[in-house]
Amino acid sequence: MPEAPEVREAPEAPEEGPGTRRRGRTTLLIAAAVALGVVAGGCVGYLIQADRPPTPLPPLSQPVLAQAKGEAPEPLSAAQDRQVKTQGDLRKLLLSKPAGTKKADWTGDGWLDIAEYANDFTDPSEKFTGLVGDEFRRAAVVGWEVGSSYSVEIRLVQFRQEDSMAALDSSLNHQGWAEEETATDSWSIPGTGDGMAYVHTRPDTEPGYLPQYSAEAHAWRGDVSMEIWIYGTKPIAKKTIMDLAERQMERL
Repeated sequence: MPEAPEVREAPEAPEEGPGTRRRGRTTLLIAAAVALGVVAGGCVGYLIQADRPPTPLPPLSQPVLAQAKGEAPEPLSAAQDRQVKTQGDLRKLLLSKPAGTKKADWTGDGWLDIAEYANDFTDPSEKFTGLVGDEFRRAAVVGWEVGSSYSVEIRLVQFRQEDSMAALDSSLNHQGWAEEETATDSWSIPGTGDGMAYVHTRPDTEPGYLPQYSAEAHAWRGDVSMEIWIYGTKPIAKKTIMDLAERQMERL
C-alpha cells in the first residue's frame, strides 16, 4: 500500500508584542491605492492650475502720512541733556563744600577707583567682584567736616549699564541695608521716584569712643547712583539730610 502522505503542521505565527497589532495585506493594498489616488489627484490639479491666468495680488493699503513742516527742533543744551552732564567731569556735579567747613582729608582728588570704593565695605573682595560684574565705571566724592559736630560725604557712582540697571540696583541695595537698622526714620526724597533718606536715631557705641549717630540718603538718575553719609556725635536732624539729598539730586 502506498504510504499516506505526511501531514505537516502549519508554522506557528510569530508572537505579537504587547499592545500591538499586525497589519494585514488588505490594509496594505488599501493604503497603496489611496497613495496612488492622492498622487494622481495632485497631478490633475497642477495641470488645471497651470492653464489658469495668474490672479493679481490686491494693492497694498497704507494711509498717506503727512510730513511735518518747518525746521527741526534745536538739540538739547548741555544744561538740559542729562547724558552730556554725566559724560564730563563727574566731580563738577557734586555739591560744593559749604563756606566755613573743613575739607575732609579722605576725599583726596575727588576720585575713587574701584578698589578704593570697594574697600569701604565690610567684605572688600566680595564687593570688588560684584562691582566688576555691575560694570563699575567711576566714582566721584566730596566731603567736609562741620566743626566737631558732624561730617558729610557725598558720592556719585557711575556704571556702564550695558547689561543691567546697576545704578538702580546699587541704590536699592543701600536702601535695603538702611531699612534693616533699628530705630530708623525714613522719608522719600521729592522728585526722585524711589530715592530715600534715613536718620538712625540710635547711636553706635564702643568703649573709649563717643556715641556716633548717622544718617544716609540714596537715589539714582540714569547711570549714576547717589550716596550721602553723615556721621556725628549728636542726633542728626531730618532737615540736614533731606536738604543735602534734594540739592544734590537737582544737580543730576
